[in-house]
Amino acid sequence: MLNLTDRDRAMADGGEGPARALAMSILVRMAGVYHAAALMDISQAHIDSTIYLGDATLEFAERLASLGARVAVPTSLNVSGVDECGWKDWAVKPEWAAKAARQMLAYQRMGAVPMWTCAPYQTHMRPVFGQQIAWGESNAISFANSVIGARTERYPDLLDICCAITGRVPAVGLHLTANRAGQLLLRLGGVPAALQQDDQFFAVLGHLVGKLADDNIPVITGIVVSPAEDQLKAFAAAAASSGRVALFHMVGVTPEAPTIEAAFHGRMPTQIIDISVADLRAARRELTTADGRELDMVILGSPHFSLAEFGLLAPLVAGQRVHPRVKFLVTSSRLMTERARETGVLDPIVAFGAQITLDTCILASPMLPPEIKTLMTNSAKYAYYAPSLLDTRVTFGSLADCVRSAIEGQVVRDESLWQSA
Repeated sequence: MLNLTDRDRAMADGGEGPARALAMSILVRMAGVYHAAALMDISQAHIDSTIYLGDATLEFAERLASLGARVAVPTSLNVSGVDECGWKDWAVKPEWAAKAARQMLAYQRMGAVPMWTCAPYQTHMRPVFGQQIAWGESNAISFANSVIGARTERYPDLLDICCAITGRVPAVGLHLTANRAGQLLLRLGGVPAALQQDDQFFAVLGHLVGKLADDNIPVITGIVVSPAEDQLKAFAAAAASSGRVALFHMVGVTPEAPTIEAAFHGRMPTQIIDISVADLRAARRELTTADGRELDMVILGSPHFSLAEFGLLAPLVAGQRVHPRVKFLVTSSRLMTERARETGVLDPIVAFGAQITLDTCILASPMLPPEIKTLMTNSAKYAYYAPSLLDTRVTFGSLADCVRSAIEGQVVRDESLWQSA
């Protein structure tokens, strides 16, 4: 049975307005689904419901806004269904763009911060270790729990905004210390440092870990390098896409895993799986569904491109031009793109012929024209989702491979390191 505080009951009874009463009624019903005994406070939220999925999601947002809903905690917004300023450059229908823009406005009216990014952890709204939050968006959930050590469950669309409006969540799952212990041990064996330093490695490893973990919390050992934040971002996104990984522990890397004993809370793993170079090669092959060198588009930025990634891309494209047959798309947030412009790293990228799309991504917006059928990306998340969601064929490669391919107008990959390791 769910035990509510006096304030919870006051919200449910309409004492704090009709919008909060509606949000609390949904939260209470969902708490029953979670088998929660109580609700608990949060101090931040990230809303995935911003993605326009049809009239129902728009109606829900506008109803809350019309009732005077206001978020009770600092709240950031995930990608939208449309690039508000650049949608006309793509195959987005005006009616879709108009409704997606209305949904964006509804969430802004509730007091949420219009970040429009799937990587809120790379903004000023980044949470801190131990902070109780309610985040939507699979990669953001995995990154916040694992890399930062903040605490969130997997909050689905529509419930996330109810948590933000009430400032309350079910006291279950990954919010609680007892449920954050590792369960599955994954041991890298014989994987050389040179391969781990390759910019494809953590995306590939994440893809493999997601498939192996199922509903378990994986603990990974054998990492001998110090991954950059964007590499951990790629890992989290891949593991949350090919699987359901909302929390992982990387021994010696992530904050709740200084040792293997700490990662497992002193318990024994339920299963141990050894990961070899051959396993990683097989996982990397799975990320390529194209069968040739044809190329229509290079797509980067899932999760959204960071300032550091803009900085890595700029020298690779400086003085070059994308092939006239190929589109080169980078998806990012307004904040990261503006910082890239201010630091000068955006100029060579634009001069190269790249198009920068803000606020959204090709997985959330019907922006691709039908003639685009073959993509190349360095994102395991894009590579995993694009065949089914976009009806495209994909080649996965490094950032340098993506740039070389865009210049030559056909897929070019340096396979030497992955073949020799």
